[in-house]
Amino acid sequence: MSMNDPLGDMLTRIRNAQMRGKSTVRTPASKLRAWVLDVLKDEGYIRGYEKVSAAGGQPELEISLKYFEGTPVIREIKRVSTPGRRVYAGVKDIPSVRQGLGVSIVSTPKGVMSDAAARTANVGGEVLCTVF
Repeated sequence: MSMNDPLGDMLTRIRNAQMRGKSTVRTPASKLRAWVLDVLKDEGYIRGYEKVSAAGGQPELEISLKYFEGTPVIREIKRVSTPGRRVYAGVKDIPSVRQGLGVSIVSTPKGVMSDAAARTANVGGEVLCTVF
């Protein structure tokens, strides 16, 4: 079965695992997913991730989720740009999440980065997701 939105699938897996209080979650590996996880790690939303091989030989990413006093650090994670409706923003139009408390993850010509890094680099791009 083909997957239409791999990044949306990963975000849903993270959301579901945190609702159940899991410490780790696995998702199929891809470059885009790894780049988004790098931003989440740099911003302090997850502990980290590592590439592991599954039983069938397919590579997977094992994500270590982060909790603070028993509650998930990620309170809300939403997909903004979907395969059916792409959302692009110029550098001046990149959305600010909760007055700067959250992070927008943007895919730019200079790579996948947070909204603050994109503003600093003076580049816009596709708004992949928002995290708070």
